[in-house]
Amino acid sequence: MEKLDLEKLKYPIGKFIAPTKFTAEYIAAQIQEIATFPERLKKETLHLNDEQLDTAYRPGGWTIRQLIHHCAESHIHCFIRIKWALTENNPVIKPYDEVLWSELPDNLRMPILPTLNLLEGLHFRLAYIMRNLSEDDLEKSFVHPENNSEYRLKEIIGTYAWHSNHHLAHITTLKKYKNWE
Repeated sequence: MEKLDLEKLKYPIGKFIAPTKFTAEYIAAQIQEIATFPERLKKETLHLNDEQLDTAYRPGGWTIRQLIHHCAESHIHCFIRIKWALTENNPVIKPYDEVLWSELPDNLRMPILPTLNLLEGLHFRLAYIMRNLSEDDLEKSFVHPENNSEYRLKEIIGTYAWHSNHHLAHITTLKKYKNWE
């Protein structure tokens, strides 16, 4: 992996760039990415052995196992944040330290199947709620206290579609580099 650019390893699909206009087509396409993520992730990872799952996708990066568990944790937060934005007026959300979470025993050693199954149900719910957002709902927002920024739900849909594909690309890039089937 030393021959590959570290920035390309960190961001194999590039950094998230929000569109200038959030069209219905864009929103629908992003929701479809979210809806299909668990199946795509399962296809790429379910057959991997423990040694492969415990391989970092880049020097100093998380292992495939940690990436899978991280996706579930991050996307659970997404779901809760959407619910808060829909039921409260521009709430301030609670951040979490994803690095510390990634170092907990479940992220380091737990089998991936329970998390893959959790992602299936979670993403079904995410896609369902996202597909049923009105134009007004898409404009609802929450505030992230770490940077005091306001995030609208239409932005969150794009961000989490990107986040799904970003981490999936970490895995597929590593698999290609290692010649894993």
